[in-house]
Amino acid sequence: MTKNIFVIGLNDYNLEKLKRLRGADDIAFHGLIDPAALYDTEVFDVPAMLAEAEEKLSAFDGSIDAIVGYMDFPVSTMLPILGEKFGVRHTSLEALLKCEHKYWSRVLQHEVIPENVPAFAAFDPFDEGALSKIGEAGLTFPFFVKPIKSSGSRLGFRIDSPEDFDYATRRLREDIGTISEPFNFLLDQANLPADIRAIDGQYCLAEQVIGGRQCTLEGYVKDGKVVPYAIVDSVRYPQVLSFFYYMYPSKLPDKVQAKMRELAVKVMEHVGFDQSGFNIEFFWDEVQDQIWLLEVNTRIAQAHCDLFEKVDGVSHQQIMVDVALGNEPDMPWGEGKYKVAGHFFYRVFFIDATITQVPSEEETADALRKVPDTIIRPQVHVGMRLSDLPEQDSYSYALCYVLIGASKQSTLLWNYEQVMKSLTFEFSDLAD
Repeated sequence: MTKNIFVIGLNDYNLEKLKRLRGADDIAFHGLIDPAALYDTEVFDVPAMLAEAEEKLSAFDGSIDAIVGYMDFPVSTMLPILGEKFGVRHTSLEALLKCEHKYWSRVLQHEVIPENVPAFAAFDPFDEGALSKIGEAGLTFPFFVKPIKSSGSRLGFRIDSPEDFDYATRRLREDIGTISEPFNFLLDQANLPADIRAIDGQYCLAEQVIGGRQCTLEGYVKDGKVVPYAIVDSVRYPQVLSFFYYMYPSKLPDKVQAKMRELAVKVMEHVGFDQSGFNIEFFWDEVQDQIWLLEVNTRIAQAHCDLFEKVDGVSHQQIMVDVALGNEPDMPWGEGKYKVAGHFFYRVFFIDATITQVPSEEETADALRKVPDTIIRPQVHVGMRLSDLPEQDSYSYALCYVLIGASKQSTLLWNYEQVMKSLTFEFSDLAD
């Protein structure tokens, strides 16, 4: 019989990838919540979204076999609530929050892998004495600050001086409400320890600066068994915090990858996460031979879907779907067209401006002739202000995603350069 899977924020791009999964002929995919309400904004009315999803699911005339999502907040945090209500496989809301509440997550990580967790402290950005309290907790410049709950690198800042901290807290005070209000609603649905409930969505986390070669480990937990299955390298632009490209498979040494898998199992078992995909971001400090755990995300990484499809033959949405249905994942390995794949971010830095030109159909066609099988996904349109782009880091704007396959890393980078030579973005009204 056909299985019905509901996908929060389902768009056409991801639907096409889902249809190419193994066993997809026996699955009907249904969208929940307009993707524009999740992709094109930073304002999330979570109670209204849940009500809308529940109404559609309750009215559905058929079996509800799974409810899934491949996006960060608020999608990931709504899944346990909907899963509980409609009786499909899901992790508990408490286990999910043990990963997504950044302070609680750090406390739990420190209990099982203390040597791989940086020094950290929670603080209230509205507290005029916050910097002194961070110092009393043992942190010194430089350190990094971010909201207790955020997605991507949004509202994340490196702090090298009191002036940097003043700037960061001004920005946080202005914008953290768009995160804290919906996140607090979700915290109110959970059974939390008193000390964690006191650190609500308005709080932020200060952490020791860590670095090295960054990567993301993809894994899943099914019936209590934690299975790490792949590692993707995350390469940043030189001298800045913004990502340049993701590359799969990882080039990290086998022993480093094996240690990261071991750490992932310890952490995910400790928090009790289950019945879902996850990913964990790590750094490997090559000089010190030190592995640092950066953060845990309670979903597959959407930005990696095309990488797996190009290298392995299908998107790792295969893992998401199979686990949600209670099946052993039917994920192929190395059966794709390419040996290596990259997801590139074409960015501009430190400015705001209005878009006056984006790549034309002719330019895009020329780029695709140069590098077949490339996917070009502009994120802006003419007349748009860069500052209107949602979910950006604090230092740049990602204008376009370019997804490419190749036989080796050097060819991958060459192909990216050839594609970008064909594409034109122009601006006016540049801010200071």
